Amino acid sequence: MNQLSIFDQEKFAATAETFIEDLRAFDDFGQRTMTETVEGIPYLINEFWTAGQRQAHSIHEVSYRACFKAQLPEFFIKRLTKPGGVVFDPFMGRGTTPVQAALMGRQAFGNDINPLSVLLTRPRLRPITLQAVATALQTVDWSRGDIEREDLLAFYHPETLKKLEGLRLWLAERAPLGSESVDPVADWIRMVAINRLSGHSPGFFSGRSMPPNQAVSVKAQLKINEKLGVSPPERDVVAVILKKSRTLLKNGCAPSQVRSSLHTGAAWDLRGVADASVDLTVTSPPFLDIVHYAADNWLRCWFAGIDPETVAIDMHRTEEAWTAMVHRVLAEQARILRSGGYVAFEVGEVRNGKVLLERLVWKAAEGLPFNRLGVMVNDQEFTKTANCWGVANGAKGTNTNRIVLLQRH
Repeated sequence: MNQLSIFDQEKFAATAETFIEDLRAFDDFGQRTMTETVEGIPYLINEFWTAGQRQAHSIHEVSYRACFKAQLPEFFIKRLTKPGGVVFDPFMGRGTTPVQAALMGRQAFGNDINPLSVLLTRPRLRPITLQAVATALQTVDWSRGDIEREDLLAFYHPETLKKLEGLRLWLAERAPLGSESVDPVADWIRMVAINRLSGHSPGFFSGRSMPPNQAVSVKAQLKINEKLGVSPPERDVVAVILKKSRTLLKNGCAPSQVRSSLHTGAAWDLRGVADASVDLTVTSPPFLDIVHYAADNWLRCWFAGIDPETVAIDMHRTEEAWTAMVHRVLAEQARILRSGGYVAFEVGEVRNGKVLLERLVWKAAEGLPFNRLGVMVNDQEFTKTANCWGVANGAKGTNTNRIVLLQRH
């Protein structure tokens, strides 16, 4: 099957009533939806999309910690928007929602406090060819790079690090940060390079490092090298970039006519997004203090020329502070959503299932112009339905997708 065919769109957007009925009757994976009301919140529980890896379009295969699968926004975009509609994510991360929206012929809007997010998302919203990437890489003067940070030799062979420095100089000229005029091919090359900085295989620039979607500290990497008894091997930077580009482009690009609008800033202050301009928001916020984004992305920030200390990512250590943040975000969503527009607000189970964040989101929506439709629980095959109300795996993180569904009055 052609990969793009799974994104065939409905020609109409469902009403709230027909959408909820669709969820109740859903049985695509062999079981009907279970329903239950807990503390006044209606829950709909089923496996609504597959748990399989790499089942989405290949262009999504960009690593980023704490990102949801593309099947999640695809589910809502297909049912709740029409082709040409505006889909938005105020916490876009690696850009899963806007990229998926573009693949489905919707307008791709996004925002994140982390400037890396635009660098990861924007290149995948534009047409690109592997030949254009290969031709551009031939123009890089790889001899220009000098080692400016000796500590990075914990990750890279000296010759590899010199080439990465040379590539950084080339990118600063072709795709400068904050510029309105960015070479789209250079933009793509930077995105791919950011995602090849450290990992566990020869497909990355570094020696062996774990995990592949975040960077350990220099001290931790030195310990890994010592434990393995190895030094970082030299990598062919061009070959690594071309190999990853080929993988990303295996299923093609987003349609060239798709309109996009990406922003960097706080999710509760979306000055670049007009009133009543969005049809659907699909998003997932940071979960309390579980994920340390600045620490995870320090190496990516180095390569991109971003000072991670200037990225004001909030860490909400109490339920009250997190709920207040979500209320502010939803208040801004009420401004930018059209009447009848939807929010699919995904959260997970944290602190060993002791905190069910969907209940905090439900509370945060009180007093705002939304109809609270319910909570979808996408219960994956590896998770027993009996454990929907509390994780039993003894680890931080999420076992199921929990999505609070809201509709703008």
